[in-house]
Amino acid sequence: MTTTRDSKPEGPPEAARLGVMLAIVDFPMLSAALRDVIDHERDMCVIAEATSRDTITEQAKAMNPDVIVLECEGFGGAGCSTYDAIETVRAASPHAKVIALDCRCTTEPFSVVLKAGAHGFLTREALDSDLVAAVRSVAAGHTYVSPAIVTRMVDTYVRKTPETSAEEPYEQLNDRERQILLLAAMGHTNRDIARSLRLSEQTVHYNRANVMEKLGLHDRVDLLRFTVRRGLLTPSTL
Repeated sequence: MTTTRDSKPEGPPEAARLGVMLAIVDFPMLSAALRDVIDHERDMCVIAEATSRDTITEQAKAMNPDVIVLECEGFGGAGCSTYDAIETVRAASPHAKVIALDCRCTTEPFSVVLKAGAHGFLTREALDSDLVAAVRSVAAGHTYVSPAIVTRMVDTYVRKTPETSAEEPYEQLNDRERQILLLAAMGHTNRDIARSLRLSEQTVHYNRANVMEKLGLHDRVDLLRFTVRRGLLTPSTL
């Protein structure tokens, strides 16, 4: 992530900002970079930074952060214990929303972290803007899905889906509309989607309206039902 910033912007007092805890023990340089990104936003700040796995749960309990950015590794030694790590952190700080960072010790990290109770997932290719969008999104009660993951989900679904009639409404959606469909079904607002996909809110509004019209849907509940029925999303990914 780039960290070329000169001064901290003015904003509300620290107590009024989103309090973020960083739990990235194995990569202190990454933790420092994330701190720089977060502390230079007007509405958020880092209130705790774990330096040892042994102290993560204690710090989470003591600091009661709004959001925890968690390294996807277990607390008990070698091997991938991502699921247990997320459950442990959530038990220590039930109020906090958890954003898990990508790990390469499982073939489906996105699915694993959401099933474990994480509220968001960031890939290693995430940009500064993705981190900021993720913090704001999960703090607002949404599930954050990076654009790269949404694209991967769309591509995987298209490859696995048997040939269907060209007249079927979903087949008439373009890739951008399919991305917006998934994000909207997960509860993202037009502003969230615009930030994630780097589009204007007007463009998102226009595409979202097109999706609703093409699929004959009326609200977010209809969107959610459609995506689950089509197999695009499952309860475990919501």
